[in-house]
Amino acid sequence: QAQLVESGGGLVQAGDSLRLSCAASGDMKLYSMGWFRQAPGKEREFVAAVSWSAVTTYYADSVKGRFTISRDNAKNTLYLQMSALKPEDTAVYYCAQGRWALASMNATEFVHWGQGTLVTVSS
Repeated sequence: QAQLVESGGGLVQAGDSLRLSCAASGDMKLYSMGWFRQAPGKEREFVAAVSWSAVTTYYADSVKGRFTISRDNAKNTLYLQMSALKPEDTAVYYCAQGRWALASMNATEFVHWGQGTLVTVSS
């Protein structure tokens, strides 16, 4: 079973940038990958997803143009570059491995999840 470990979270100010990483213990190159987040008192929501080949990416409207998802299959690592951060981006961010090679925005299509990393954006 794949294990995913997120890193890179922290406390930043509005307008700052931050890069999250997700290290996969298994061979992730055949599978889509994604980022989700859960803010305090809210349900988990989709942030971004990338297909196995990185040809296809999807973003939530709330982060489009500010966040970039990428992957390095040789390093079994997924990234989320976040810029122009807003206080409403504050959440625990989770990395997830998809069931298939094609990207999806549906959480049910992801089978392995990390423990999450907290991102706090102050105003």
